[in-house]
Amino acid sequence: MPTGKVKWYDADKGFGFLSKDEGGDVYVRAEALPAGTTSLKSGARVEFGVAQGQRGDQALQVRVLDAPTSVSRSQAKARRKQPEDMVVIVEDLITLLDGIEEAYRHGRHPDAKAAQPTAALLRALADELSL
Repeated sequence: MPTGKVKWYDADKGFGFLSKDEGGDVYVRAEALPAGTTSLKSGARVEFGVAQGQRGDQALQVRVLDAPTSVSRSQAKARRKQPEDMVVIVEDLITLLDGIEEAYRHGRHPDAKAAQPTAALLRALADELSL
């Protein structure tokens, strides 16, 4: 499988480009990212399959090998949110999770409008808790 680095990735638009180690760029869409991954950080080392798309090479099954570290752990701790701000975030998360629970109790998966913000908030809370 080819390897390279993330040239850039726009999570809002759901696509970006990877630079192959052998040279050349590869288009990457959100669907090619690992499960649970919503974005790629510029400079991250990746491994990926390649398929010929309508406009050139397109990445398949991207695997992050080595994410760049841009902030030290002590810098991250210094930027932690204040406890009173975290109370609001946790309360909002509980409200969102109540809605998700309700969908599951009715035998269906939650819709993307509810699931995506909940997933993003869970990731942000996990990051905050792991500092």
